[in-house]
Amino acid sequence: MSRKVISTSKAPAALGPYSQAIVSNGMVFVSGQIPINPASGNIEAKDITGQTEQVLKNLEAILVASGSSISNVVKTTCFLDDINEWPAMNEVYGKVFHTDPPARSAFEVGKLPKNAKVEVEAIAKLNED
Repeated sequence: MSRKVISTSKAPAALGPYSQAIVSNGMVFVSGQIPINPASGNIEAKDITGQTEQVLKNLEAILVASGSSISNVVKTTCFLDDINEWPAMNEVYGKVFHTDPPARSAFEVGKLPKNAKVEVEAIAKLNED
């Protein structure tokens, strides 16, 4: 089984012993992304809308670095610190995944790294040559 580590400066560096993504057997497994702006290293947005926008930008940067794209995502898992903010997160999410959206799960969790409001992980297929 092939395995390639993906790392890009266009998304936040890993906060621990994990990779931004792993490519294996034609699939990309992207670690959970929180709304850190890779240029500043900080969470700049305070609301769920801005944080979701940044999370999806980070996700897209990693997918592109891996040889994939947002349109190739087959599954996401969304973690929210408050499920009551799901409608606002869902509105931003729907603008990115507007055509043939991937399968998805969403959960409220007790707390996210850096006190983020949202984290999203994804599985995607590689671009076809």
